[in-house]
Amino acid sequence: MPDARPDPHALLESRLHSLPLLARGKVRDNYAVGTDRLLMVASDRISAFDVVMGEAIPGKGRLLTRMALFWFERLAHVVPNHLSGDDPAGAVAADERAQIEGRSMLVRRLRPLPVEAVVRGYLAGSGWAEYQRDGTVCGQALPAGLANASRLREPIFTPATKAEAGAHDENIGFGQMQQLVGADLAERVREISLRLYREAAAHALQRGIIIADTKFEFGLDDAGTLTLMDEVLTPDSSRFWPLDGYREGINPPSFDKQFLRDWLEAVRIDGRPWNKKAPAPPLPADVVRETGARYAEALRILTA
Repeated sequence: MPDARPDPHALLESRLHSLPLLARGKVRDNYAVGTDRLLMVASDRISAFDVVMGEAIPGKGRLLTRMALFWFERLAHVVPNHLSGDDPAGAVAADERAQIEGRSMLVRRLRPLPVEAVVRGYLAGSGWAEYQRDGTVCGQALPAGLANASRLREPIFTPATKAEAGAHDENIGFGQMQQLVGADLAERVREISLRLYREAAAHALQRGIIIADTKFEFGLDDAGTLTLMDEVLTPDSSRFWPLDGYREGINPPSFDKQFLRDWLEAVRIDGRPWNKKAPAPPLPADVVRETGARYAEALRILTA
């Protein structure tokens, strides 16, 4: 079983001199390895409301990497993934290996699709807010009488655009997705995303965790093969609820960044709520510690 204890040493940014940096995202630093591969380094940064916090969550990048690798292996029969099978340590200089150990993946370079494949199995978050207002989630009509955290009769696919750094992702209709990537590919992404969610949710439920919703990212290789990429089914990209704390009608406790979001919603700056724009308010030590503990618990339960 992987060690789920948080790493006491936080990595806010990787600094590799042997590889060219391509992009520094909200969490991952991506480096070019030749022309056909990427080294993805998961930092300990954390974002909420599309704003990166100034404080790191020690060990978070290692936890995310362990969980993503677990799911890539478990779901490899559903769709190919971007893992190259090569040891990341071989891609960097000897003096850089400590930076990337346990928190990196050496992956094949793909052409990313310009959409996020979101699957929702329960009514929560922005979906619950829209349902209260319009009786829909991302424009899809749902039955009347549902409550906060209600389980949906069937999971629904609700794609979103991938925003640039500092901007917010936007939900789009399936028709818009078809226009962006083509009708056949859109259908394939929807079909695979729903299957990935169902298989993962069934495994998690046996372990005592509800996966309320999640998002997947896909790309195409040189042969045009649809390939799962980036991360998969981590607390950064999913909403995890403990089964024993689940009650319809209330916001369940969570093993994801919802604890952080709730604190940010409640914090006051000069007597006013945070405007959800950078810079984020400083995180107290107990919020950092509790957020890391929840990520670690999710890893322990799901991969035990």
